[in-house]
Amino acid sequence: MNASALDENALDAYLREHLDGYTVRMHVAALSGGQSNPTFLLSAGDRKLVLRKKPPGTLLPSAHAVDREHRIITALRGTEVPVARSLLYCADPQVIGTPFYVMEHVAGRQFMDPSLPELSAADRRRAWDDFNRVVAALHTVDFAACGLGDYGKRGGYFERQINVWTRQYRASETERIEPMDRLIAWLPEHLPANDETTIVHGDLRIDNLIFDANSPRILAVLDWELSTLGHPLADFAYHVMSWRLTSEQFRGMAEHDLAALGIPGEPEYVRWYCERTGRDRIDPVEWEFAMAFSMFRLAAILQGIAKRAIDGSAASDSAFDVGRRTRTIAEAAWRQVEALQRSRS
Repeated sequence: MNASALDENALDAYLREHLDGYTVRMHVAALSGGQSNPTFLLSAGDRKLVLRKKPPGTLLPSAHAVDREHRIITALRGTEVPVARSLLYCADPQVIGTPFYVMEHVAGRQFMDPSLPELSAADRRRAWDDFNRVVAALHTVDFAACGLGDYGKRGGYFERQINVWTRQYRASETERIEPMDRLIAWLPEHLPANDETTIVHGDLRIDNLIFDANSPRILAVLDWELSTLGHPLADFAYHVMSWRLTSEQFRGMAEHDLAALGIPGEPEYVRWYCERTGRDRIDPVEWEFAMAFSMFRLAAILQGIAKRAIDGSAASDSAFDVGRRTRTIAEAAWRQVEALQRSRS
């Protein structure tokens, strides 16, 4: 079985037994988008569901955690963070080859380009304002109260993540990339003193959102496999990379005149976040460290995609192209470090 197929007969039999209200066999269609976990639309008449599963093959440790995706969207239901309603989780790999979960389909619009060419200038600003609202809401959720007190470790997030992504990168390494080696040495020696713990999504990009069909309002945040408890600035900086990277580098918008597009500049966007989360400000040194870390992490993720493409287990035909961007992002990350060092000298 490859990443874009599953045993529909086995799935149908399982859902008939375990999913409330499932009475009619649903048509299964692969959805494009995520590089990591294969995703399918299940439909019958007006009813639509979405299935997310682990890809087949040998996987990196702790990667493709569909069980965690299911747990967190279940826990966040009823908070200010919009999520699809979870319906079922199956841990048995014998059913369709790998574990999977099923959630309700959220009808709406999905945008791939953070510059939002489909929208008017006024709606672009409102869309990014709503995204900022959602990020701030996530980072202020009482995670213990919603049953996620053991969803990750508290404190030391940057240090652990640098170790994790260094190991993941080394496990996926296909060539030597000098900026990654320099980042692996530099980052652990420059950890910020300030430590906080919130829920972090891990991949807060515009293409991981479902917007209302008629307004720039977010209906659901998708793709929670990297979520955990962690430092909110790591999550927020990864989110704000869209302002630092170009579309050619990786799904950014740095080449655009954002003011002309109606999109807030980075300083204004960061200020919105501070106001919504009750911060006076974000320390500039900590912010630039978080940004360099975020680019390092992205480069490690892209290297994992490249390795899966070589091994034949990637979930997307574009995985080779995405993976080749590892060096470009690593170079951008090291430029962030060099700029930070110049500012402090």
